[in-house]
Amino acid sequence: MWSGGQLLPDGASGGPAHPLIRLFGRWVRRPLLPAARLWRRNIQLRVVATTLLMSLGVVLLLGLVVIGQVRNGLLDAKRHAAQGQATGGFQVAEQTADRDSGSHDGDGAPDTGGRGGQDARSWLNQLVEQLASGGKGAYSVVALSSASGETPRIVSRGARVSGDVRQDSVPAELRKKVDEGRATTYEQYGRILHDRSERSEAALIIGKRLDDNHGDPYQLYYLFPFTQEEKSLSLVKGTLATAGVFVVVLLGAIAWVVVRQVVTPVRMAAGISERLAAGLLQERMKVTGEDDIARLGESFNKMAQNLQVKIQQLEELSRMQRRFVSDVSHELRTPLTTVRMAADIIHDSREDFDPVTARSAELLWGQVDRFESLLADLLEISRFDAGAAALDAEPIDLRDVVTRVVDGAEPLADAKGTRIVVRGAEQPVMAEADARRVERVLRNLVVNAVEHGEGRDVIVRLAAAGGAVAVAVRDYGVGLKPGEATRVFNRFWRADPARARTTGGTGLGLSIAVEDARLHGGWLQAWGEPGGGSQFRLTLPRTAGDTLRGSPIPLEPEDSRRGRAAVKGTEASGEAEVVSASAEKRTASVPAQPKSGLPGPDRPLPPSGAGVPAPTADPTALPGNGARVVPRGAAQGGPPRPHSAHQGAADPASTTPTEREGRPRGR
Repeated sequence: MWSGGQLLPDGASGGPAHPLIRLFGRWVRRPLLPAARLWRRNIQLRVVATTLLMSLGVVLLLGLVVIGQVRNGLLDAKRHAAQGQATGGFQVAEQTADRDSGSHDGDGAPDTGGRGGQDARSWLNQLVEQLASGGKGAYSVVALSSASGETPRIVSRGARVSGDVRQDSVPAELRKKVDEGRATTYEQYGRILHDRSERSEAALIIGKRLDDNHGDPYQLYYLFPFTQEEKSLSLVKGTLATAGVFVVVLLGAIAWVVVRQVVTPVRMAAGISERLAAGLLQERMKVTGEDDIARLGESFNKMAQNLQVKIQQLEELSRMQRRFVSDVSHELRTPLTTVRMAADIIHDSREDFDPVTARSAELLWGQVDRFESLLADLLEISRFDAGAAALDAEPIDLRDVVTRVVDGAEPLADAKGTRIVVRGAEQPVMAEADARRVERVLRNLVVNAVEHGEGRDVIVRLAAAGGAVAVAVRDYGVGLKPGEATRVFNRFWRADPARARTTGGTGLGLSIAVEDARLHGGWLQAWGEPGGGSQFRLTLPRTAGDTLRGSPIPLEPEDSRRGRAAVKGTEASGEAEVVSASAEKRTASVPAQPKSGLPGPDRPLPPSGAGVPAPTADPTALPGNGARVVPRGAAQGGPPRPHSAHQGAADPASTTPTEREGRPRGR
């Protein structure tokens, strides 16, 4: 079986539809999309259309019933009138034959000297003309020979008809019944055929077998056309159709007016609700009358008024809180400066004190330092809350920022026994951003990764694709429990409240970091699994002001538990040799460490771009837009894709541990 350009074994199910079929489907659906969108969004259109369709169905049903009744009535009336006319004609024919048959002798022999001696052909002609003279246009008369006659005269007798009616207008089936029924009258619906034209008309045909003036049998038929009845029925149909159209249009107009009276206030309420949601709290509905719609408008206005009051109260309270924090922070700067100077003097002279006093001087100096950091973070948070934060964007290379951050975190990494590995730094990663804010975000992420990494490696990955750049920080520490990936950005939130802040963090670092990312129009997202470490990803637009559509780095790393399971599945399917050879070649320069969080001593981190399942984090629950770019092969459960240069390769050029002094800040 051939499917999607590949041979599939027998019984295998094909893949997606052919591109041409999908293209044809989109081409067919494209003109229908506006109509479908209008149908979904316009309740007035749906109600009116439904009313029109139902009205049309009712009118059609009633029309069919009325037309059927009229047709049956016309047919019954025509049938009764035709039966009476035909019965009278048959009686006249019998009386004429009896009168012209002549007298008989005692032996029953006919008297050939009377009118009975008239030729049968002439007699039939006169009879047909006599019977048809009283109903020109109303009916036609046809006299045919009978097949049951016993005299040779019937052989030479031809058909006698009135007007231009053809003799084959009488069905053969009816002629047979008339011959067999002798004195019985038969009737059947048929069509009258004419000699001078090809037109035909529906008719009721009534026939009976009679005897002529010589006593020979013949068939006499009356043909009653339905011309007048068809004209009457057509008039009734036209009248009903005209009346039905007017009724349907009138019902549609009535439904439009009625629905408009209900929909207009609802649309007004929807528009005012949107303006209220946009912050125009003074918007109100116009209320007229005392009906249900008016009561709805009054209730809506009361709700809007209460919401406005509550929101104003909350805004005032929030304004007071922000001002309090800002004022307190500013007011504390002066005494804190004095305390800092005194603490520095005491700390510098601690060698002259006894051990207890010296230790107290060190604690005082450390806590003052922590207090300064907390005060600076509170001031920064107050700027974000007040909307006073400004973005000073300029073209920067994120590699330089990452280098400075990693250099500053190396002392802490050495103390923790952690190695910081940078990947993807072989190509420039340019973006329009505020270098100070981006460095603050990355410093917070790297320091947190070192502090919570349990002494294992910390991987910093850079990548750029399309209109976005990204930096991901991966650690192999305690990780995050389900649901903590969103709460980690809350202010003063801690994964483990009993955990000591060895680096003096204030608990506001990630809150400030996510605000910095939003100020750039970017995303700061988190992923983690218990015991498997975590990964924080910063995604920024290349150009300031652009809208992000995805990230060049997957949120869930390739070496997660599910990613490793996918790799093992790939190996089991026979593709492990190619994948392992490629991965070993790209990562051979990364030495294995006993305390690292790698899958095994002989398996370094798989290169960025390897196939992994789609991330499990809910994008809607993450800060900003949670969209992300996932390798196609991973999303479809296929084999890993080749390594991309933008996603970083574990080679000597991109693996650069560096060191510098700096004061890290905790999570």
